[in-house]
Amino acid sequence: MADARRLLLVDGFGLVYRAYFAMPAMSNRDGVPTNAVFGSIRMLQSLREQWGATHWAVVFDGGLPAERTELVEEYKANRATMPDELRAQLPLIDDYLAASGITRICVEGEEADDVLAAIAGRERSGMDAVYIATSDKDLLQAVDDVVHVVPMSGKGAALDPPGVVAKTGVRPDQIVPWLALIGDAADNIKGVPGVGKKTATSLLQTYGSLEALHARLDELAGKKVGQSLCEHWERVERNVKMVRLNLAIPCAENVAALAVAPPDVTALLGLFDRLGFDRLARDLREPDLFG
Repeated sequence: MADARRLLLVDGFGLVYRAYFAMPAMSNRDGVPTNAVFGSIRMLQSLREQWGATHWAVVFDGGLPAERTELVEEYKANRATMPDELRAQLPLIDDYLAASGITRICVEGEEADDVLAAIAGRERSGMDAVYIATSDKDLLQAVDDVVHVVPMSGKGAALDPPGVVAKTGVRPDQIVPWLALIGDAADNIKGVPGVGKKTATSLLQTYGSLEALHARLDELAGKKVGQSLCEHWERVERNVKMVRLNLAIPCAENVAALAVAPPDVTALLGLFDRLGFDRLARDLREPDLFG
């Protein structure tokens, strides 16, 4: 459809971390590392082309919500410190986004996953498709007939509801209870001992919801999984609060601000010259690339 409206929302730190570790070490003539900048630019260009975005934004973490750290004090405490070489490139990536006319969104005290889901939910009614580029499985709960999760690499299929079922064994509306059962090691959230992905999937396929599972725990009496669920049900209920995304986050940017716009060519050429990105500068001088 020529007039289709497609919103692309990109997980900012997912983008820059993937670019940093995927690209070999690079630096400009002043010795400033540039590999994450270069990789992020290439990935954004690929994502826009792959999904035909008419609107887009890159969303960064603004901190950890107090509600989650109060529930789990060690929430994300296992995350390694950002490498200095990557941190030094973040302002340069911001410069690229500004010069390219790509909206950068960061809500103080809120995680990117929540903001991504909130924007997708707010804008879905006015879009033919909303694509969330992320590798975070939490966002599978936002998938519906309009909102799809796509790989950060720009390659591979967009996950719609049947795609989520094929990937996890459960529907998008069952992702929260699925994660509540298994936990999330990446975020330092412990699940129910003895309940892995396959077991959680089987339980939800059988009972449909946590409420139904809890009401029929007696059917699992005498089994290790039943005993573990009984002993750790409070953890399951806590985990639901941890992994359910907050769709009520207010974001000031309206949809018009997210529309793809022509770049500031002068600013971009200056940035590419400073970073030593000669090929990107040559590409930019071809006007049809930004048509």
